[in-house]
Amino acid sequence: MEQADQGAVRPDSITEVGEDAVMSVAVSPSVPTLTEEEQEELRDELLRVEDEVVTLSQVLAAKEKQVADIKRKLGITPLNELKQNISKSWQEVTTSTAYKKTSEGLSVAGQKATAAFTSMGSAISRKFEDVRNTPTFKSFEEKVETLKVKDEKRSQDEPDGISG
Repeated sequence: MEQADQGAVRPDSITEVGEDAVMSVAVSPSVPTLTEEEQEELRDELLRVEDEVVTLSQVLAAKEKQVADIKRKLGITPLNELKQNISKSWQEVTTSTAYKKTSEGLSVAGQKATAAFTSMGSAISRKFEDVRNTPTFKSFEEKVETLKVKDEKRSQDEPDGISG
């Protein structure tokens, strides 16, 4: 059974396009029954349309070659084209309404952030100044100064700073 299936053509397989395929087309049960004359007209039309497709493909290939030759003569390389496309796309992006709105929004956000950081910095500076003027800090500062003076005096009393 497997041997016989290998050479069989499945009805749902795609047949090769061309004259052989046109002549071997079997009428599907779902297609309305056509007269022999209508079938022959459709086959002729199919052949004509396929010939046109081949001709158009050849013309397109020739035109693509012509474009490539002209670009080569003008010195237009794929890299130059890519650069031009990127440049054009970037220009389109930067002139778009969405880009302008986003840019303006980010600018305003940046200005607000700068103002907030400036304000916060001023507040921190004022707070440090307030702390520095408190009696506790002044007392601490005096104690540190006293220790510093004592340490300097001890260093002067000892030869070469070595304790004995």
